Amino acid sequence: MAEKIGVTPPPGAASAELDFRGKVAFITGAAHGQGRQVALEFAHAGADVVALDVGRQIEYPPVAFGLGDELTSLKEEIEALGRQALIGIADVRCATDVDKVVTEAIQRFGHIDILFNNAGICAYAEVDTIADEALDAMIDINLKGPMIVTRSVVPHMKAAGSGVIINNSSVMGLRGGKRLSHYVASKWGLTGLTKAWAIELAPFGIRVVSIHPTGVNTPMNDSLAAMENATPLEIAERSAGNLLPVPWVETEDVAALVLWLASDKARYVTGSQSVLDAGLLSV
Repeated sequence: MAEKIGVTPPPGAASAELDFRGKVAFITGAAHGQGRQVALEFAHAGADVVALDVGRQIEYPPVAFGLGDELTSLKEEIEALGRQALIGIADVRCATDVDKVVTEAIQRFGHIDILFNNAGICAYAEVDTIADEALDAMIDINLKGPMIVTRSVVPHMKAAGSGVIINNSSVMGLRGGKRLSHYVASKWGLTGLTKAWAIELAPFGIRVVSIHPTGVNTPMNDSLAAMENATPLEIAERSAGNLLPVPWVETEDVAALVLWLASDKARYVTGSQSVLDAGLLSV
């Protein structure tokens, strides 16, 4: 993860003036990057947190995601803020393991109020070189995974008569991208799921939205850079195309958007796409 550029808000800034006391936020891909920052900001705002991650090296892309020590330190940080943290080790592709974590969360907290479908992968590949294994991993983690997690959580939201589901798509879920067709397909699919779920779940008081960040300064950039024999900053500057003079946005920026969308301040926002693109989609 690269050094942060510009002024970074202090911890808790994203949750300022927002009150999530009594709420439970369920976050996938929570060990680091966007998921970790969102988990910490929810804790700052008073929410208890269910932090789910895979807890092992995955096959594709070949980088470490969500290892156990990251989850342990996240739990410690959340508890230091006076909130409860439940750590769930599960691959979002495995319905049995996801269901176990959701069941444990309900047994402990009694409800799940917010779901942030954040777990995802990204890798470069030209369309005529994408291996079946790579295609399956991309679609299964980025698209099937949110379906599996949401399918498990939604019955509990229905029973409560309320809930918010936030899907972490991408600017690539609203446009195309060179050497990213399997990634683009997965993120467009997630945008479509957002709209379908919003229609289906509105009668139960459940809102569903998607967010669409440009590049974000997270450890995922390290793996993309390694594929290109470059630095994360070089990759960002080469591909971003942001109007504002920044190579990426920070995890704090994503967290601020997620918490606002999850709050009562956005109580009538559903089925829509919130863009955090530094102007990329304007060109």
